[in-house]
Amino acid sequence: MQVLKFGGTSVASPENILKVVEIVKAKTRNKQLVIVASAMGGVTNCLVKSGELARTGNEQYKSILQEIEQKHFHAVDQLFSFEKQSELKANIKLILNELDDICNGIFLLKEIFPKTKDFLLSFGERLSALIISESFNENSIPTKLIDARDLIITDENFGNANVNFELTNKNVHQKLKDVKENVFVSGFIASSMSRKLTTLGRGGSDYTASILSSAVDAEILEIWTDVDGVMTADPNIVSSAYPLEKLSYEEAMELSHFGAKVIYSPTINPLLRKGIPILIKNTFNPDANGTLICKDGRDNGKLLKGLSRINEISLLTLTGGGMVGVTGVAARLFTTLSLSQVNVIFITQASSEHTITVGINLDEETVASEAINKEFEREIALGRIKALEVEGDHSIVALVGDNMKESIGLSGKSFSALGKNGINVRAIAQGSTERNISVVIKRKDVHKALNVLHERFFLSKLKKVHLFLIGVGNVGKTLVSQIQEQYVYLKKEHKLEIKIIALANSRKMLFNKDAINLDSWNEQLYEDGETMDKDKFIERMQQMNLRNSVFVDNTANETIAGLYNQVLDKSISVVASNKIAASSEYLNYITLISLAKQKNIKFLFETNVGAGLPILKTIRDMIKSGDKIFKIQAVLSGSLNFIFNNFVVGRSFSDIVKQAMDEGYTEPDPRIDLSGQDVARKILILARESGYEMEMDAIENNSFMPAELMAKKTVQEFLDALPDYDEYFEKIRIEAETEGKKLRYVAEFNEGKANVGLKKADPSQAYYQLDGKDNIVLLYSNRYKEQPLVVKGAGAGAEVTASGVFADIISIANQ
Repeated sequence: MQVLKFGGTSVASPENILKVVEIVKAKTRNKQLVIVASAMGGVTNCLVKSGELARTGNEQYKSILQEIEQKHFHAVDQLFSFEKQSELKANIKLILNELDDICNGIFLLKEIFPKTKDFLLSFGERLSALIISESFNENSIPTKLIDARDLIITDENFGNANVNFELTNKNVHQKLKDVKENVFVSGFIASSMSRKLTTLGRGGSDYTASILSSAVDAEILEIWTDVDGVMTADPNIVSSAYPLEKLSYEEAMELSHFGAKVIYSPTINPLLRKGIPILIKNTFNPDANGTLICKDGRDNGKLLKGLSRINEISLLTLTGGGMVGVTGVAARLFTTLSLSQVNVIFITQASSEHTITVGINLDEETVASEAINKEFEREIALGRIKALEVEGDHSIVALVGDNMKESIGLSGKSFSALGKNGINVRAIAQGSTERNISVVIKRKDVHKALNVLHERFFLSKLKKVHLFLIGVGNVGKTLVSQIQEQYVYLKKEHKLEIKIIALANSRKMLFNKDAINLDSWNEQLYEDGETMDKDKFIERMQQMNLRNSVFVDNTANETIAGLYNQVLDKSISVVASNKIAASSEYLNYITLISLAKQKNIKFLFETNVGAGLPILKTIRDMIKSGDKIFKIQAVLSGSLNFIFNNFVVGRSFSDIVKQAMDEGYTEPDPRIDLSGQDVARKILILARESGYEMEMDAIENNSFMPAELMAKKTVQEFLDALPDYDEYFEKIRIEAETEGKKLRYVAEFNEGKANVGLKKADPSQAYYQLDGKDNIVLLYSNRYKEQPLVVKGAGAGAEVTASGVFADIISIANQ
């Protein structure tokens, strides 16, 4: 014999009931079935609402009862022949009249007792039982309807009655022994020894099916619902959750205790004792394999089986020196909570006995805290124990799996993944079975935490990175194009999905929590974007609280660079082509570096020097391996190198500067490049990354630009005046050419001192042969004293700079 249970969504409409009929028809060909069903979807909520309205004296309860009647009559109209409808509606009307009397009584008394509430809530299952059982008979599936009150006997703990299994099993055997057809039993309801109606509590219909399965020694219990099985996490929160093939009974109980709604923990106990397997199936996708819960459910090699959570948790912490070594403190605490009928969900205690923390439902916080403070009133007054610390608005996230005890470092991996995403773990508990690790976090972090952990343990093949990008000029828009071009390749070959969640320029900002469509991002930014506000941008990014978030700055804006501290403090990594932060005051630079380390995230700015060249990475690797750099010679401005390589006979200096601007080699204000300020920033960054403490004003800048030209108020005024100085620049060029040399803007660092300036390079020097916009860096160190380590290549341009930023993003994604 098999037992099948169908949930509320499975029988929510006539169309769904017909799906159930087809499932049962296929099953009943070979064996007798016991079928259990919940109330039609939404009916139980209507009953609760009608009772509450009646209790408050609101006659609107009558309209709710009318909705219930219409729903069931509509189902009868759709499912049965005209001849059958009259009889069935008459039977339904008798039950509805009884319901009306109950609600009227509640309305008159202005009170609803637990016994009355049980009776009120029973009508959903009683009504659905009539319709569904007759639907089977209507479709040539002989079925006998048996009232659950004649089978399941409980105590009178209304709302969550305790089953008397001895009497229940006896009733089931007696009532079913001569039944040849299928049996339909209404879920959720039962009766006491004195024939008072009781209910089985949360998940009661599942429990009904479990009780019956145990009583008849069923081959299997199939629970039909609206998902493909027990999922690795709540699919409403984790979109990538998928159904599990197998679970052990113990794993299923742990998941159900911590909020997994597909199955409820009381359901499992009767079946566990007899080893009856449970199969979770989807009414709307019956061909899906589903999830099998059984004795050998752990034997599939997976360390973790699922993630679950309980929201609206309050933490109560009792602490004080007066607890250390004192017998009975914990007993007093738990006795107090028990007497106050407060359920303890989570417990953790310091080994020093100095602190005990418990997690309870948020709605029991006031009752619990008042009771505890009263119980320990004397110790609190004497200062032996501190006043109870109460922290609301928390959640518990549980990692569940039988094989966890065989894994080394699983806890560490969990905490590392959460920490990298700025999720603070407030409390931790792990059972002695090592089947469950529970962490308490802020409720606002639950969405991110579940996705982070699911990605870490269940979807190691795919990692999502969320970008918040400011600056869509030459470098920014090129970066967007590169990300779009590589999206499919990275996802397919490297299991990496990079999504741009926000874009902004100096005027507009655009957000999309699912990802901005990169085919039309520019149009969206201008048409749908809101006014750019840097503070709101950061606030929105933090509020979205997405895992693996990266803040990308492709501006040259000092204000944006000033946001890094705030961003890093929220455990969001930063990638910057903007040089301002790394070349700001040393204290700010080192604070950002330290903050990133402290938060276990990244602050990367590889493109600050050499665009896409791996200069900073090379220096960091040298330092990490124990080398010490004492001298640096470099041509660090691809812009200036482009200008001087193209500054030949027949071309004016002013024309070449304008060409460099047009081709994106210079900053929007070319004076930053021409002044040597940009090069000074770069050599400063190289010195700092080499381990030297240095400020910008310590760098000697030997500018070749006329002071009066550089003093022009605007960029346009500067460009307009530049041709007037072509003769001055031509003289410098001719002088170098006459000596057989080339003009190079060189940066040097030597034993703590640095300078930048225009030099005439002879053929013996490494930077003499430097084409186009190339950069070159010569690193002299303890290991490279005679022959320097040389890094050379393209050091300017939107393409190479964007690719360097992209590489930093990939580096963060791969950590």
